[in-house]
Amino acid sequence: MKSAVGGKRAAIAAAFAAVTAFAFAPQAMAATTDINFDCQGDGPLGAEQFSLQQTTDTTAPETVAPGETFDIVVDPAVNTIPGEVNGNTVKEVRGFDLKIPVPANSTFESAELAGGSNLGDAAPTFTVDGDMATLHFDGPIAGGSDFELPTVTVHLTAGESGTVESKLAGTGYDDPGLTFTAVVSSIIGDVDVPTGCFPNPSPVLSSTTIG
Repeated sequence: MKSAVGGKRAAIAAAFAAVTAFAFAPQAMAATTDINFDCQGDGPLGAEQFSLQQTTDTTAPETVAPGETFDIVVDPAVNTIPGEVNGNTVKEVRGFDLKIPVPANSTFESAELAGGSNLGDAAPTFTVDGDMATLHFDGPIAGGSDFELPTVTVHLTAGESGTVESKLAGTGYDDPGLTFTAVVSSIIGDVDVPTGCFPNPSPVLSSTTIG
């Protein structure tokens, strides 16, 4: 009998410890963001302006300790390449670069890509130069077709204090965070249209407090 009672007490204590640890452990917070890109293409008849949208789920811890390593996971939803822009038929899009700043108050450690579809034969790449990361894929993606960007898991180390906010790069047509080349059919035939976009407004995808 004493052994059974002791076992029961030990099980209760273990369960209480597990619940307490879960309650006080940093919890990952998920947020869904609808991003609007303001774009400008160098079309055959001059500058062509249009917009693109992308929905993204981002997961990051609410709080981390100074010097702690943690992950930010960015999971873009399935999207569709426009079949027509300003009366011009979009045949395909290629040479896609999306720039993502390494968040302030953090140090980049590494990153992993998973999934993605209809992005071309070559695998997407994720490179970092200084404080700027670039997600690249070659394509092409046919106009009017669906595609999905890969899920990006970024491993960071927290600084001493402050907030770690993940955002996309780009502040204007002269400072785009998203670039690609669209091949469009026009009155003068098929032409390459270099295009630059920036998030407008530029949302905070995730926010993690160091402390």
